[in-house]
Amino acid sequence: MSYIILAMAQNAQAGSGQQGNPIMSFLPFILIFFVMWFFMIRPQSKKQKEMQQMLESIKEHDWVLTNGGIIGRITSIKPDKNVVVIEIDETNHIRVEFQRSAIVTILNKDNNQAV
Repeated sequence: MSYIILAMAQNAQAGSGQQGNPIMSFLPFILIFFVMWFFMIRPQSKKQKEMQQMLESIKEHDWVLTNGGIIGRITSIKPDKNVVVIEIDETNHIRVEFQRSAIVTILNKDNNQAV
């Protein structure tokens, strides 16, 4: 009888000794979140800040490329409406209004390559 009680006491001690720190059980989740943030969220927010700076730096007479693939020269900016007017044909003076966010990049005037 005492053998059974002794075995039960040893099992109880072994069971309580196997219980670990609760923080250690969350460690894999914390590591996965950190890796996701470092490789996905951080670069995206950095790219978004660079895009916002580029859109704020545009000025008249800049050559730009829109997200629709249209290349043209900015003739005027309407900051109250967040609109830019782009001249897409210099000979016929064809001008089109675009949302400022439609601009993808600023181009070099000489060879229409990204700056």
